[in-house]
Amino acid sequence: MPRRRLGAEKPSKSVDAYISAAPEGVRPKLKEVRAAIREVAPMAAESISYGMPYYSYRGRLAWFGLHRAHIGLYLRPPVIEEHRRELAGYKVTKSAVHLSLDKKIPVTLIKKLVRARMKMIEGER
Repeated sequence: MPRRRLGAEKPSKSVDAYISAAPEGVRPKLKEVRAAIREVAPMAAESISYGMPYYSYRGRLAWFGLHRAHIGLYLRPPVIEEHRRELAGYKVTKSAVHLSLDKKIPVTLIKKLVRARMKMIEGER
C-alpha cells in the first residue's frame, strides 16, 4: 500500500472529505477517477479503507489514493496481469497502476479495469 498519501492530516471519514482535503489542483482528477468507478459500478459500496477511497462489490473491487506525483489505482493482481499490455505506458506494481498527475486521467482504461475486476468477482461466486 502507499507510503505517503497527500491530503488531510487525519484520516478522512468519507470519499467527499478525502477529495476535499486534497490540494485544489488535483481534486478534479480525483473526481474523474471516482466518477469512472461509480459509472461502471454504481451498485458498489463506497467507503474509506486503508485511508483511501474504497469500493466494495461482492468483495474487494478497487481503491484509489493520492500520492506526490500520481494517483494510485489499486486492484487485485490478476486484473493488472490480465491487462499488462494495455498498461505498458504506466508505472505498474503487482496490484496498482500509477496515474501521473501531469497527464490526463485515462477514464476509459479505469472503466475497463474495474469491469474486469467485477467479472472476476462474479466468476468467483
